[in-house]
Amino acid sequence: MGWIRTLVQATSLALSLMTAAQAADAPASAPTGTKVVRYAFNAAETGFDPARISDIYSNQVLSHIFEAPLTYDYLARPAEVRPLTAAALPEHSADFTVWTVHIRPGIYFADDPAFKGVRRELTAADYAYAIKRYYDPRWKSPVYSEYREYHVLGLEELRQKALDTRRPFDYDAPVAGLQTPDRYTLRVTLGRPNPMFMLTMANTNSFGAVAREVVEAYGEDVDAHPVGTGPFRLAQWRRSSLIVLERNPGYRDDSYDAHPAADDAEGQALLARFKGRKLPMIDRLEFAIIEQPQPTWLSFLSRDFDLVITPLEYAPIAAPGGHLAPNLAKQGIQLERVLRSDHAYTYFNMNDPVVGGYTAEKIALRRAISLAYDNMAEINRVRRGLGIPAKTLLVPNTYGYDPQQNFGFSEYDPAKALLDLYGYVDKDGDGWRDLPDGKPLLLRYFTQSDETSRQFNELWGKYMKAVGLHMEFVPGQWPDQFKLAQAGSVQIWALGNTATSPDGSGFLHEAYGPEAGANNLPFFKLPAYDDLVRRIDQMPLSPERDALITQAQRLLAVYMPIKPHVHRIRLYLSQPWLLGYRTHPFALDFGRFVDVDLQKKSAALH
Repeated sequence: MGWIRTLVQATSLALSLMTAAQAADAPASAPTGTKVVRYAFNAAETGFDPARISDIYSNQVLSHIFEAPLTYDYLARPAEVRPLTAAALPEHSADFTVWTVHIRPGIYFADDPAFKGVRRELTAADYAYAIKRYYDPRWKSPVYSEYREYHVLGLEELRQKALDTRRPFDYDAPVAGLQTPDRYTLRVTLGRPNPMFMLTMANTNSFGAVAREVVEAYGEDVDAHPVGTGPFRLAQWRRSSLIVLERNPGYRDDSYDAHPAADDAEGQALLARFKGRKLPMIDRLEFAIIEQPQPTWLSFLSRDFDLVITPLEYAPIAAPGGHLAPNLAKQGIQLERVLRSDHAYTYFNMNDPVVGGYTAEKIALRRAISLAYDNMAEINRVRRGLGIPAKTLLVPNTYGYDPQQNFGFSEYDPAKALLDLYGYVDKDGDGWRDLPDGKPLLLRYFTQSDETSRQFNELWGKYMKAVGLHMEFVPGQWPDQFKLAQAGSVQIWALGNTATSPDGSGFLHEAYGPEAGANNLPFFKLPAYDDLVRRIDQMPLSPERDALITQAQRLLAVYMPIKPHVHRIRLYLSQPWLLGYRTHPFALDFGRFVDVDLQKKSAALH
C-alpha cells in the first residue's frame, strides 16, 4: 500500500480541488441497500435520441434503455445472436431481401407522462417508426446513410418528398419496405440482398424501438427524454458531467441465461452463479465523465468507481507486465485484459485543399505522412504496450479479419525522398516544407486537451518535424469536434471505432462514398472502391467475399484516406464487490448482467 499512499499524498491537492469542483454534480446518496454501479467515461456523451447519435459513449447509455429485437449471448464466444424482444430469430427470403421478425407480446415501455397514464405495450409499429425517423430530414440522423444503403423500399422516396415539398415527413404514408401485417410482426423489404441484415437487428442504435407518443410529446427535447423497454430508465442527466440510470420498475420478468463454451471456465462459473436470477440485478447505474486520467485513477483507488478502463498513464502501475499489481490483488480488485474489436485511426479530409484530393502528389503527401509516423512507438510509449499494430482496416473477432494480412498501414519509413519527388520542399527557407506551388504547407491536427492527447500530439509533432512537415494542433471538446468532422470542417483527426457486430466489413464503410459525413468522415469517394463495398454487402460469408474485402483494403492502402494505428488492449479494473462483469466484443448493456455484493462492499469501505 505504500506506493498508493505516496501517490495519493502527492496529488491530494489536485484531488481535493477536483472533489470540490464536482461536488455539485454528484448524484444524491443512494439509500442503504441500493445496488449502484459507477463507471467512468473519458469523453462526453452527445445525447440520448437514438436517431441523432452514433458515438460509443451515448450508445453505451442507450443500450440500457432501448432494446432491439435481437441481442448477443452475454457469455458465448464467439459471439452468438439471440432474441431479445423478438419471439425468435428473424426469417428471411431466399435472396436475403425480405426479413420478418415477430415481437413478443407483453413487453412494455417504461412509464412516462407521454403515455397519459396508460401502460404502453411494445408493437412492431414502434420498430417501423424508429426506422422511419432515420430518414426524416428533421433529425439529421447519422444513421440515415447506413439505412440508405440497405435500400428499404419506399423510404428514400418518402424522404425526398419531404425535402422537395419542405413539409414534415409523412410517418403515416404506406411504405412498401416497412410493413406490419399484424400487431407483433415487422416485415422489412430491401432493394438489394443483404445476408448480414440480421446483425442490424441486434444493434440498439440501428434498431431500437421508439414510441411515437414520446417523440411527439417532447419534440426537439426528446434527446433528454429517452423512453424505452429496457431494464433501466434515465433518472438524472448533467450534460458532459453525470448520467444516472435507475432500474425500470415496469421491466418485464427476465432472467439470467447464457451459453458459454464448455471449455470456458470463467463463463461456466458465471452461469452457475447467476442462472435464473431476475434481471437487472442492480438498482442504479451511474456514468461520470472525467476526461483527465489522474482524477479517474485516484477516484477508483478511493473506491468512488466500481468499474474503470485503466487510463494509459497508470497501466504500468495497475498491471505491471500485464498482471494485476500485488497491492491491488490484495484488495480483491479484479482485472480483465481484453483485445478489443476496434481500431484507433487517423483520417485525412479528402475535400481539404492541403491533404485531400486524388492526384499523385496528394496521394504521395498522405502516404508520406502515414509512413513518417511510427505506430509501434505509439503502442510502446503512449499506450504502454496496450495494443497491437493495425495492419488491416478490419478488427479482431470479426468476419474477414485475418491477422496474417498486412497492407502496410503500420509500416514506418520516414519518406523524405517521396516528399522531395513530388515537390514538397522548403521553398522559402523557413525550415518547413511547402506545397508544390510554393504556398505554405500547414497540417492541422484536431485533438483534445487531456494529458493522453497531449502525449499523442508530442509524438505526431516529433515525427512530422523529422521529415520537415509543419503540424499544428487544434484542441477542443470531443462532441464539438465530432460535429465539425461530420460537416467536413476538420483537416486531420484521430478516432476510435468499435465493432457493433461480428461483420468486419462494416469497417470498410469508414471510407464508403455514399456515407460521406456519417460513417465516412474522410469524405473519401472512389467509384471502384464503392463498387467493391456494395458487392461485399450483398454477399454471404464466403472465401469470395473475403477476397473482395482484401481488394478493397488494397485500394485504401494506395489512396490512404485513413491510417489505422492500433487494435487496442483495454485493462478493465473492477472493485471486489462488482460481480459478473465481462466485456462483450459487441454488446454494450453490461448493466443488465452484473450484481453488487453489498455485504462485501460494506466490509471493504468500513
